[in-house]
Amino acid sequence: MKQQFDKYTQEDFLVWKTLFERQEKNLQDKACSEYLEALENMKSVLNADAIAEFSKLNQWFEMRTGWEIYCVPGLIPVNEFFDLLSQKKFCSSTWLRSMESLDYLEEPDMFHDTFGHIPLLSNPVFSNFAHEFGKLGKSLAHDKEKVLMLQRLYWFTIEFGLIEQNGLKLYGAGIASSYGESISSLSQGNEKRIFDMDEVLNQVFKTDEIQNVYFVIDSFESLFESILVLTQKWSHELVG
Repeated sequence: MKQQFDKYTQEDFLVWKTLFERQEKNLQDKACSEYLEALENMKSVLNADAIAEFSKLNQWFEMRTGWEIYCVPGLIPVNEFFDLLSQKKFCSSTWLRSMESLDYLEEPDMFHDTFGHIPLLSNPVFSNFAHEFGKLGKSLAHDKEKVLMLQRLYWFTIEFGLIEQNGLKLYGAGIASSYGESISSLSQGNEKRIFDMDEVLNQVFKTDEIQNVYFVIDSFESLFESILVLTQKWSHELVG
């Protein structure tokens, strides 16, 4: 499957520009420094003026952290998703929401996938975390219980993670790409817990509502270290 850039309509470009400009401004005091720095560094290939072209994004990443945008029609099976992550291929839809649905989608669109997820993949430490996560998931595809645990880890970090940086900041793509959740996640109306791997692996979540529980990491370095520790722990369990 390929991105058919010439198929985008004037409304698609307007939706992209509206979402991008609104969220870029909104995140200046909410997103972590690594995300904002990545967004600035990617201005030549990721900006409000035009819908992102995957071929240009891939060229940009080729000389940096080596990720590739992999087109998918929508949600794919979790084991296939883990396999692609293990190859440094990040899935993205190619369709965009309508002007009438700027603030709510049942299924993630291209704006969520690119604006939310792609910038931090240019950060070497976060890139390593996502890659190791994918490799671990691929190695455990046969273990339904651990796959479910990894889905929870993904949800509370890559999708809806918060970080302590002289106050709470967001880094999860599900928050970064959502105007409403980027505001509510940092408010007092929900529960913030210090990141604990065992607790995260056992924390249930819902995909169809604003989150009421978030986990807070202290750095991307510690997040990366946590996936290495988990990999070692689970590999020892298999040997045992």
